[in-house]
Amino acid sequence: MDLFTPADLGALHLANRVTMAPLTRLRSGERGVPGDLVAEMYAQRASAGLIVTEGTWPVQESRGWVGQPGITTDEQQAAWGRVADAVHAEGGTIVMQVMHAGRVTHPAVTGSRVVAPSAVAVDGEVRTPAGKEAYPVPHALTLDELGEVREQFVAGARRARAAGLDGIEVHGANGYLLHEFLSPASNTRTDAYGGSPENRARFVVEVVRAVAEEIGADRTGLRISPMHNIQDAFERDEDDVVATYGALADGLAELGLAYVSVLHAHPAGELVQGLRKRFGAPLVANTGFAEPTTREGAAELLASGAADAVAVGRPLIANPDLVERWRTGAAENEPDGSTFYSDGAAGYTDYPRLGA
Repeated sequence: MDLFTPADLGALHLANRVTMAPLTRLRSGERGVPGDLVAEMYAQRASAGLIVTEGTWPVQESRGWVGQPGITTDEQQAAWGRVADAVHAEGGTIVMQVMHAGRVTHPAVTGSRVVAPSAVAVDGEVRTPAGKEAYPVPHALTLDELGEVREQFVAGARRARAAGLDGIEVHGANGYLLHEFLSPASNTRTDAYGGSPENRARFVVEVVRAVAEEIGADRTGLRISPMHNIQDAFERDEDDVVATYGALADGLAELGLAYVSVLHAHPAGELVQGLRKRFGAPLVANTGFAEPTTREGAAELLASGAADAVAVGRPLIANPDLVERWRTGAAENEPDGSTFYSDGAAGYTDYPRLGA
């Protein structure tokens, strides 16, 4: 297979195997409502085989940043419907990444409390409307509250599908709530959701299963980042990582998920390929957190059979027509990092296309 052959990931039909990674851009205002500018940005990139939206909060308490979009109100749902329509009008496929920030936020952002598996704070500072603040000690979710959070993911997925998006990616990576359950550094619980690898994987299994039951497993993806030690979700014991993520895979394998997206520097290695086999789902490989994914690297992963599709971030920020540039070998625009999280069109919708 190569970058430009079509692919079916469950019920998701991709014109090519270049997928747009979820990219936080903070253009949705104080109310978390994506506007016309957001719709334009995603529509510009609809030639990618699959667009995964930026992380989107299913409840105010799960909001990570001001400007991040939500999917909890009728207004937000209607706005996402306009985004989906714009992408579909250009022939694209789009899924929503539903994300709970967990402890990686602040009451000045959520407007309420901050929650996590355990009352263990992130060591560092978070951006708030008033400036940088220390991360607070979060509230440890009770057993009853775990059921509420699970249903919040389901409600977000339901709204996203009602808005017309083609599927859901559950965010289980990068130190946010679901990853916090997986990591022994952030999960110090002593009940059925903590301690052993199987217990730490339990809540993520329950969330993904509940979402899949609501919208169909063939429209449900999962993003994970094993051993991506970020935001204090440390996973340094490789044996524990294999056991924890193996339990996660075994708990979901029978579902037939649309795909599993794995952020890891070595997707062709034993860890990721072992998990791929245990999940029994198509693999979307993402190697580009430390360094941007290149055409050559993406092509090699697919040619070797190490992945079914490749997630691309920064190159798609700067090149709305990246697929055509990679197909023809054309030069690429360079991304402007100073505009990644700013307001307005600059560095968002104004990157030139070929021939412009």
